[in-house]
Amino acid sequence: MRILVLGGTSFVGRAIVEDALRSEADVTLFGRGKTGTDLFPGLTRLIGDRDTGDYAALRDGSWDAVVDVSGYVPRHAGQAMDALDDRVGRYLFISSHAVYETEGLEPGSDEDAPRRPPVRDVQHTEELDDRTYGPAKVACEDDVVARYGDRATIVRLGKVAGPHDYQRGLTYWVRRAARGGRVALPASPDQPVQIIDSRDVARLVVQLLADDSPGAFHAVGPAEPATLGGLIETCARVAGTQVEIVEVPPQPAMPFFPLVRDNWPGQQRSPARARAAGLPATPLEVTIADVLAWDRARGEPPLEGGFTPEQEQAVLAQRDSKAVTS
Repeated sequence: MRILVLGGTSFVGRAIVEDALRSEADVTLFGRGKTGTDLFPGLTRLIGDRDTGDYAALRDGSWDAVVDVSGYVPRHAGQAMDALDDRVGRYLFISSHAVYETEGLEPGSDEDAPRRPPVRDVQHTEELDDRTYGPAKVACEDDVVARYGDRATIVRLGKVAGPHDYQRGLTYWVRRAARGGRVALPASPDQPVQIIDSRDVARLVVQLLADDSPGAFHAVGPAEPATLGGLIETCARVAGTQVEIVEVPPQPAMPFFPLVRDNWPGQQRSPARARAAGLPATPLEVTIADVLAWDRARGEPPLEGGFTPEQEQAVLAQRDSKAVTS
């Protein structure tokens, strides 16, 4: 199978390329050529830039499938599709659970849950934030389906984790639990979490292409329901430490906290359709161990979000002080 990957040298795209190569696919990469230049030395690289609209390198050649990891706004997907036209068999678009409405959402929702209204206005969608990211992805999904019909596949990602994840998220809690001791958590330990290993996402994507499967699919994990408190305790167990989770009240000046969500049903989506299509379930302990090893090997650079050790100690001291005087 000849697969074109739009963006394949970072996190999720990198995992997809690695899985595709294990499946003996013929992979071509399209990107700016500025990151991951030491990866995949034997692959053909087409150079372009989604931000400037430079898709000229895609105007020649044909592929059995394209995997669009880099489409965030309708312009990205639209210009890529214009360049490729009908020279691809299947167009698989990597989307997000941010496409869904949150009002009235029930636990166990599937891929047919109501989505947010699409936003195509350039002024808004070029500035991605909590307000525009999901609606922009909805517009991308709609445009891909309108162009390719039954040759379109949508994979909606939950919270992805694994080695080479340069975003905050699981890495913060893996690192924090590895220090052990009292862990300040500005949320309920019972909050559900749905972590999926990037390699499971990759396996699903490549299997969907191999089976020529249309439609939308949730990429969520782990195999068994998990809570935020249970995740932190699992991180500690993998790291060989012990933790005491201390729930602390959120404060206005508190930093963004990885994996903390107010919308609990949004962390309880059904993976049934994707499981039936071949989505595997890497044990959470394996994902955590691999993230721990990768993070230590890269020297544990600073992470955005969460408490610094000093902030955490201050919050715990304040909580203890209030507990004594109450």
